[in-house]
Amino acid sequence: MVSLAGLAVFGYSVYNFPLWELNYGFYLVAVVTIFFSSHLQIQLPRTKIHLSISEVLIFFTLLFYGGAAAVLVAALESLYTSLQLRFKGTNIKNSTISLNVGIGAVSTFLTALILNTFFGSSEAIIADPSITNYVGVLMVMALTQFALSSIGVSAITALKTDKTFWQIWSGYCVNALIIYIVAGILAGLAVKANSQLNSVLLLMAVSIAGVIFFTYRRYINDIKETAAKAEQAERARTEQAEKHIDELKHHIDEQDRISKALRESKERFRHAAFHDGLTDLPNRNLFIETIKFLLEKSKSDKKENFAILFLDLNRFKTINESLGHSIGDKLILHVAKRLSNLVRDEDMVARFSGDEFAVILNRISDIEDAKAFADLISQRLSEPFTLSGRRVFTGVSIGIAMSDPSYQDAEDILRDADIAMYCAKDKQKDIIVFDKTMHARAVTLLQLETDLRYAIDRDELCAYYQPIVSVDSLGLVGFEALIRWNHPRRGLVPPVEFIPVSEQTGLIVPITLWMLRHTCNQMVEWQKQSSSNDFLTLSVNLSGKHFAYSNLVDQVREIIVETGINPACLKLEITESAVMENAEMVISMLKELKDIGVQLSIDDFGTGYSSLSYLHRFPIDTLKVDRSFVSTMEDGSENGEIVRTIVALAKALGMNVVAEGIETI
Repeated sequence: MVSLAGLAVFGYSVYNFPLWELNYGFYLVAVVTIFFSSHLQIQLPRTKIHLSISEVLIFFTLLFYGGAAAVLVAALESLYTSLQLRFKGTNIKNSTISLNVGIGAVSTFLTALILNTFFGSSEAIIADPSITNYVGVLMVMALTQFALSSIGVSAITALKTDKTFWQIWSGYCVNALIIYIVAGILAGLAVKANSQLNSVLLLMAVSIAGVIFFTYRRYINDIKETAAKAEQAERARTEQAEKHIDELKHHIDEQDRISKALRESKERFRHAAFHDGLTDLPNRNLFIETIKFLLEKSKSDKKENFAILFLDLNRFKTINESLGHSIGDKLILHVAKRLSNLVRDEDMVARFSGDEFAVILNRISDIEDAKAFADLISQRLSEPFTLSGRRVFTGVSIGIAMSDPSYQDAEDILRDADIAMYCAKDKQKDIIVFDKTMHARAVTLLQLETDLRYAIDRDELCAYYQPIVSVDSLGLVGFEALIRWNHPRRGLVPPVEFIPVSEQTGLIVPITLWMLRHTCNQMVEWQKQSSSNDFLTLSVNLSGKHFAYSNLVDQVREIIVETGINPACLKLEITESAVMENAEMVISMLKELKDIGVQLSIDDFGTGYSSLSYLHRFPIDTLKVDRSFVSTMEDGSENGEIVRTIVALAKALGMNVVAEGIETI
């Protein structure tokens, strides 16, 4: 707006410029004002005030040649001065140059307008014989020009900075008032002198004034040079002190930097101690601390109920092994994001390790709220995940434990949620709520596992022998060895209780080797008692866990050599599921066992994963029909047909058939 106003005023002044006023005197004043006045300035000692001849010449032009001439000279002088500053390296924008020119033109125009309105034309002002009126005009001119310029500069600067108009005007502009007053007086004297004296005298006066100006400027420069030398000497005396101060400051800064680094490192370590590295979720440590706080809080407020949800992803191991650990990590990140989006601000989601997560649900009314939220989690996590262009599906098993006054330790309620989660996995359910019988069963299983580890050393295991009879002759053809555990406190523990535990813990491998060695020794003893026993066979169950060990064949060979049993009398029984988990590797190991001379049998045929495409490739001697088919052959169901089919299949493949569970004629 100021720039546009300045442009308008400049155009108006050009249009109304009195051409008849043009003479050599005007040209001289204009050239000096525009091109030289900015260089002709001095600083008053001990102040920030600079006296410049430019304001004097502009006022002189205003009084002697009129307002239009003064506007043109003022605008051009501002333009030239701004360009000179840019030429000397000052960073001054085009908008700032336009603003400076606008302020100079507008303020001079308004000053001329006020003088013309209240005091008449320039000729009338100069012709007025009253010195008092003339001085009053000069003061009005100076004050008006100062007010208009300072107000414009202060207002625009205040808009561009965070300072107020008053702070800028009082801090930067008030000191310039004396410049305008002195400039107005000098301009008034020059105008009076020009109107009352002849040109020669005026030229002489200007020359004398110039000599005085440059003499005073030289004097001021000498003072500055002397002061500069004094400052340099003072600076030299203080350089050493400043150096010490800088060194001390550097030392303090270094100490501050080290302290800041230690604080940041402490925060990073604290964050790492309580958060998961992959998902940045709270980890087990922070989760436990939060449960401790909630348990203490619930003691004082019985209504503050909360629930712990323990989550474990289904099929995560399969995804990791088939698609790679990078995809597995991405799946964990996506699961963490979905869980975080489901919980409220007062709840907490944590990742423990692998594919295990846990959730704290705060301020719930009863177990139904927890089950409803668990259902929501199950639904959201069953939706497909898109990972690196692949659609991956997973599920979740969730165990829930509700807060209870009986819980004294945070680990206890988390343990119970964990127990419920594993119970859900065992029963192939999505969600199970913990009850105390689960804990009792878990404790029993743990004790059972502990006792089982000592069972071999304490000679608590024993073998039972089930006879195998020929249907044709009703004569004894062999035995199946069945392991039993004679517990010192519980008595005889059935296999259905301890075999699954031994499978889970890996104890099945040493137990089976003990069973194999013990029964082979027994069979050799029986064969020594009578030559009629030489044809008897011994069937021993072999767990699928054995096929994970490459030394299985060597172990069997070692036991045969150690006990002296005829390999043809030993029959190893395996289940279909054990065979099909890794068919190619198992086939290779079974062929090595056949090379030793032992017989092989598939136990519980028809109840597991039957693959006829693989059956003919297995070096199998016998198929055992499960008792679930045999015992119901005559009840009118299709089981009789199934048994008949298995028998026909065995004959076609050149295998023997053993049927379990024959209890009637």
